[in-house]
Amino acid sequence: MGMSTATAAHWVERWENQQERYAVDREERFTVMADVVEHVTAGQPAPLVLDLGSGPGALAARLAARMPAAEVLAVDADPLLLELGASYYGPVLRHVEAVIGGPGWLDSLGLDRPVDAAVSATALHYLGEAALRRVYGELAARLRPGGVLVNGDHISPDAPALSRLALHIGLRRSRPHLDTAEDWESWWSQAAADPELAPRLARCAPHRHPQCEGNDLTLAGHLALLREAGFGQVGTVWQYGHSHVVVAVR
Repeated sequence: MGMSTATAAHWVERWENQQERYAVDREERFTVMADVVEHVTAGQPAPLVLDLGSGPGALAARLAARMPAAEVLAVDADPLLLELGASYYGPVLRHVEAVIGGPGWLDSLGLDRPVDAAVSATALHYLGEAALRRVYGELAARLRPGGVLVNGDHISPDAPALSRLALHIGLRRSRPHLDTAEDWESWWSQAAADPELAPRLARCAPHRHPQCEGNDLTLAGHLALLREAGFGQVGTVWQYGHSHVVVAVR
């Protein structure tokens, strides 16, 4: 039985609200990422764009609205989030279940041409350093020349004193959301109590989310891995606190 549009709208909107806790100036960061992708894909008749670790597809939907001719894939490991997104956003996106960095994950997306842009928002920091190195290399191999990887994530500055200062600034900026929005854990616990979502969660539990290895790479570490992967030009185009938008050009 398909999910009702009302249920999907309710839980996607709550998902977006709780994500504000974890991304400083989330909407501005999304805008910057979309600006980069729109500029890089200008003139391409049907750009192919991947949103990695998309959740329901908030960033992917913004990209699709900005570039109606693009094919935008929302890629995530969680089937419930993908179903919520598919019901809420409709056919403007293609939702695909895949574990980023897992065996054959890119092949499972059914790509029929080189990728113009791959984006990720607050997702790749879950990968360990070895897995991240591998994913950067796999993406570089699938992007067309001139294509981009755009990563908006929590990344520490290199100098410890600057890292502490950036963390302080970011926390001050995000404090209003910390005081008012529900968090990630409460979103899931409340979703599990919803009569329409509970059976879906029961079917896919307990392996909804891949293991979080995490890494402690600073900005310099990320840029070094991207160069090693084959990206010719890498750097930051936006930062607030620990929140960075890093762009790597193939």
